[in-house]
Amino acid sequence: MHHKKGRWLALIAVLLVLCGVGGWFGYRHYSLGVISDKQIIKNINSHLLKNNPTSKQTKSYAKIVKSTTRTLDNAYVKVNPYGTSPLTALMIFKTDKAAKVTYTVVGKTDNTSITNTVKGYQTTHQVPIVGLYANYSNQVQVTLTYKDGTTEQKTFTIKTGKLPKNLRNTKITVSKSNKSKMEIGNNELTYINKTSEEPFAVDADGNIRWYSTLYSRHTFVQLSNGHLLIQNRTNGNKGSYNVLSETDYLGRIYRRYRFSDKLGKSSLEQYITAVYHDALELPNHNLHNLLVTISGGDKYAEDMIAEIDYKTGKTVKVIDFKKLLPSSMYRNYNSTTTKGGKIDWLHMNSLYYDQKTGNLLVSARNQDITMSINYKTGKINWIYSGKKKSSWPKKYRSKLLTPTKGTTITGGQHDLTLLSSKNGKLKVLLYDNNIDVTNGNAKTSGKYSQAVQYTIDTKKKTIKQTWSYGKSLGKDNFTRVIGSAQRLSNGNTLIDFGYKHDGSQSNIIEVDKNNN
Repeated sequence: MHHKKGRWLALIAVLLVLCGVGGWFGYRHYSLGVISDKQIIKNINSHLLKNNPTSKQTKSYAKIVKSTTRTLDNAYVKVNPYGTSPLTALMIFKTDKAAKVTYTVVGKTDNTSITNTVKGYQTTHQVPIVGLYANYSNQVQVTLTYKDGTTEQKTFTIKTGKLPKNLRNTKITVSKSNKSKMEIGNNELTYINKTSEEPFAVDADGNIRWYSTLYSRHTFVQLSNGHLLIQNRTNGNKGSYNVLSETDYLGRIYRRYRFSDKLGKSSLEQYITAVYHDALELPNHNLHNLLVTISGGDKYAEDMIAEIDYKTGKTVKVIDFKKLLPSSMYRNYNSTTTKGGKIDWLHMNSLYYDQKTGNLLVSARNQDITMSINYKTGKINWIYSGKKKSSWPKKYRSKLLTPTKGTTITGGQHDLTLLSSKNGKLKVLLYDNNIDVTNGNAKTSGKYSQAVQYTIDTKKKTIKQTWSYGKSLGKDNFTRVIGSAQRLSNGNTLIDFGYKHDGSQSNIIEVDKNNN
């Protein structure tokens, strides 16, 4: 009996030790800020807001449409119909016969008129007019085209008010405007997200032709249905940026997704938010769900991706990059200051989803890395970094891209996009801030910023630089944060040197890719 009792006591002692060790490891794991996906989803607390602020206007205009007997000659015209888009108007009228409607906002100079056509032939017409000048008597030409080919036209004068103070004080200088080679079409505007102020759009002359009074933080995305996804606030221009609003150019709000505003502590209230930087729309088979870069824990910032159900606003999936990348990256990080009381070790600022492969391209500024993961499995496809191969744990080394001679190592980069994908070869474009945060090029850091195009061979794990623009502009165009590079449909590249001279200027340049 004494012998059995001794064995039982020994077994209990071993179990207690194991429990203690397990508890220590469990506590240690949590203390490092790595928490379960379930807890992250709870922390994010995303949901759909039911009360849209434009619902009353929508109902009132439905009544106007139903009851109006106005013809084209005395059409109902409402400037800023939903209260958030002052350089737009809604025109309502009826015709006896079905007609297609085209409108033109007459520009002040050549190639600045904006023309759009409402789809289909109707007898009841709601015409969304976008692209008015501020503080101006705009001439708007409306043309009716009937099915038999006959037309009818009338010109309206639509007056608008002054720009808000923030935009009036924004000095816009156009130093070059080669309209014959610019990507402007009939209604192309350049949209600018001025952080924590009104997002706005300019024409080829630099005149503001659209803006929203919904103050925007980082996220400003056009969805496949033509609507905008803008990050703003629930309480006008006060409080944290804890909402993504789906709105159209006239300002009508269709959905608002609310996120937690308790995921950080800062004297700057605009930083107390879950969503940071980027959002994208998943393809049709996934109900247009949204992917957003997000903060979902108490200790670390901007190192997660969340999938948001388009219809309900609920978070249905998260990817925590602390569970994908080496723990030393976040445990030993001390390169930049913390944000809102959190360690900003990764700072994801760009997402791109490849529908062909289901792969996700990611830019992580504070590690100076770009990478690709399979969204479904979460497995890493490749990583590009200036971090020495020998300093990576062995299991990551087969994923690292080897640069060819003359290929730039990125630093603090933004806006990674996929241009094409064929036979395992990717053409990608990004904006390289060229600042050595952790693994950038220390020799060139701070001397210039540039847009860069690379070709990646995913089979050979190589990367080759094939085009760049910005190095010749030197330190005057260096931007330690913020920036973008976008390939336009005419082949030109639109580059935003977004934070020149520590934020006092931006320099937006459209470049001919063939001859710079």
